[in-house]
Amino acid sequence: MLSIDINSDMGEYESPEFLTREAHLMPLITSVNIACGVHAGHPTLMRRTAQLAAQHGTAIGAHPGLPGAADFGRRDRHTSAEEAESLVTAQLETLATVLASEHLALTHVKLHGALYNMAASDHAVADAVARAVASFDRHLLLFALAGSALVKSGRNAGLTVIQEAFADRAYQANGMLVLRSKPGALLQTEQHVRRQLHEILSGSVTSIEGQRVTLQAHSLCVHTDTPHAVEFLRLVRSEIESAGIRIVPPQHA
Repeated sequence: MLSIDINSDMGEYESPEFLTREAHLMPLITSVNIACGVHAGHPTLMRRTAQLAAQHGTAIGAHPGLPGAADFGRRDRHTSAEEAESLVTAQLETLATVLASEHLALTHVKLHGALYNMAASDHAVADAVARAVASFDRHLLLFALAGSALVKSGRNAGLTVIQEAFADRAYQANGMLVLRSKPGALLQTEQHVRRQLHEILSGSVTSIEGQRVTLQAHSLCVHTDTPHAVEFLRLVRSEIESAGIRIVPPQHA
């Protein structure tokens, strides 16, 4: 591995605590995924987050999710491929309009929560998401869980796919993330994050079942709402740089 992107999801909270945290995190990442007003966010918060990203040269992406502010778009529910496609398209349009008013460019798309998980495992939903992104702008990069169904769907749609891994989330043996509602879903210590990071950089992770899961990562995520996110991101950057790997925004192949 010669280079890797570091991303985080933002524009989802507007408490003083989270706004301060995002200000500390933005200089540490190379791409940001901005909530598009469905699971969280609103145009004013989108604009604020995008302006902060622009100040630091951070690539700006859309972070579409399922409706449901109460469950933050994380609750699994039946969603048809047609509904998924419409949801993604509408949210891309919302963020693109905000960015256009600031003369800023949209570079990529990364799904949120339950929609992210569905597109990773459900081929019909994955195809629908890829269609929505390709129809909106074929030059957009599509983030997808490494090794998931969305990787194949995105490539079949002619998109450049950025395979993503997580430094702060536990994995199942099938390569899917452990649901946040389950014990141990979030890695809580620097020791655990460091160990998983080095596994990812070497091409695999250890699942909660103890099995090795092979993956190829182009981007690494640390969530803004993970406890100690700022400390974790500083650790991640230091470890990556010490390994001689460049940290760069996501790029077309």
